[in-house]
Amino acid sequence: MAVCVKFRKIRPAAKLPARQTLHSAGYDAYACLEQSLLLRRGCIELVPTGIAVEIPTGYHIAVRARSGLAARHGVTPINSPGTIDADYRGEIFVPLINLGPRDYTIENGERIAQFLLEKTHDIEWVEAELSVTARGEGGFGSTGQL
Repeated sequence: MAVCVKFRKIRPAAKLPARQTLHSAGYDAYACLEQSLLLRRGCIELVPTGIAVEIPTGYHIAVRARSGLAARHGVTPINSPGTIDADYRGEIFVPLINLGPRDYTIENGERIAQFLLEKTHDIEWVEAELSVTARGEGGFGSTGQL
């Protein structure tokens, strides 16, 4: 069952996010640029998609890396997964970072990220004593240690 997500083109040349195969989980998001954008090695750029959306209450869109772009060039969203909240109505920008070995040029219409519609769950925070586990308070890097 499809969930209706309304959209508006902010820029006339914007392309709607699209699945590349029938069973793709994510919808590829496209750069909407007036000219090529040079993403220098180690730098971050906000890349416009040219669209704004109205996500239904109870959902959000997770913005994730495209595996090919990340694996081949080291270009990935800096805050992956990013979150587009249901009450945001502005143009969607994807903050890309170039972690690769060389500068990378982003072209208009290039697939830059993928969007996944996800259910948002309300949380009821309850203050209480926490159960004891074998890990306990072991933090970063604490699992798998002898």
